[in-house]
Amino acid sequence: MSRPLTLLAVFAHPDDESLGVGGTLARYAAEGVDVELVCATRGEKGRYFDNTDRPSDEEVGRTREEELRCAADVLGIRRVSFLDYVDGELGSADPTEAVHRIVEHIHRVRPQVVVTFDPFGVYGHPDHVAISQLTVSAVVAAASPDSGPRPHAVSKVYYSLLDAERARIHQQHFKSLGMEVDGVEREVVEWPKWSITTRISCEDRWRETWSAVRCHRTQMAIFGHLEELDEAEHRALWGTQSFYRVMSRVNGGRALETDLFAGLR
Repeated sequence: MSRPLTLLAVFAHPDDESLGVGGTLARYAAEGVDVELVCATRGEKGRYFDNTDRPSDEEVGRTREEELRCAADVLGIRRVSFLDYVDGELGSADPTEAVHRIVEHIHRVRPQVVVTFDPFGVYGHPDHVAISQLTVSAVVAAASPDSGPRPHAVSKVYYSLLDAERARIHQQHFKSLGMEVDGVEREVVEWPKWSITTRISCEDRWRETWSAVRCHRTQMAIFGHLEELDEAEHRALWGTQSFYRVMSRVNGGRALETDLFAGLR
């Protein structure tokens, strides 16, 4: 019997999974693919409602973990694991240790497909950039005979990203996606249309995606205005997600993929 299709998503914070690839994860979970999520931090430095009467970072982290598990249930994610790094400090983590932690999950899950942020972290968030680098390094390391008793070679790796069209829609609804880092303002990095290798249609999963986003209650000071959108606007926001195929051992070429598991089915 062939091994079941398995997808491992690796992101930095609670809510990255829902806002970035929620529809894609929900689609594949509904198709019977085993979907797992590794989250590097618990988002303990992030927003807590309107930040009035903010509790300790530890309490914020506990709350945001609960929110992530709520979202995972909605999306059909089978298991959520944490790397136990501190929000905002992933870029300064020991890379050997961090890669090893991700390798352990790759060996455990044995996914054919791994999804993470693009190298720009969508809008330059240092934790997003770091988890992208660490995940790709871990995919390479996990296949080495020296990585453990059961090395595993991932078949395909994808970056989740925004092309110009999707960036326009996201900026319309999320206003400004960006942040200042080291005195430099970082903004959304739009990938040119020709560079997109894969578009996943998940329009029929927009309700699950929106419900998963709403699980992240502490963040609704940012996302609350989305409550005002009608169905057509939600479909436009969540209905298509774009990816760049970083590596594939099973297919290639310039034809636009519509399935992360193309070449594996």
